[in-house]
Amino acid sequence: MSILVLGLGNILLMDEGVGVRAMEAFDAAWSVPDHVSVVDGGTCGMDMLDLIASYKHLIAVDAVKTGAPPASLTVLRGDEVPAYFKGKLSPHQLGLSDLLASLRLQDEAPETVTVVGCVPMALGTGLMMSPEIEAVIPRMVTMIVEELARLGVTATPRN
Repeated sequence: MSILVLGLGNILLMDEGVGVRAMEAFDAAWSVPDHVSVVDGGTCGMDMLDLIASYKHLIAVDAVKTGAPPASLTVLRGDEVPAYFKGKLSPHQLGLSDLLASLRLQDEAPETVTVVGCVPMALGTGLMMSPEIEAVIPRMVTMIVEELARLGVTATPRN
């Protein structure tokens, strides 16, 4: 059972990079078995097609536009995932929705797709995230650990 934890986002657009930052925090704090890969997908979009196709389970960590207040966290699974990517939050999200659709058309989509998401506060140019968004990163890390546990994987804290 191969699993990909994929951080998505543009770290040059403030809170839009929350997925990458949460993935980095997870990777720094937790160790996972060899069949779990933790990857910074950035804004790669269609470049990730072959990589994602090789996994049975995808946990994407990203900024999402759900209509909830900024800094709200959500977990989307299965059919919930495409609905939240119809309206673009940023250019890379078009890549995620197109990527998932392409994988389905090629019958190479992961068996399960989960998005651990955070509603951004600011999307201006800058490397710093909003303090409110930065404050939820630890909770996003916990959500990644919980999603792995749902798949039967135990992540262990790094010392």
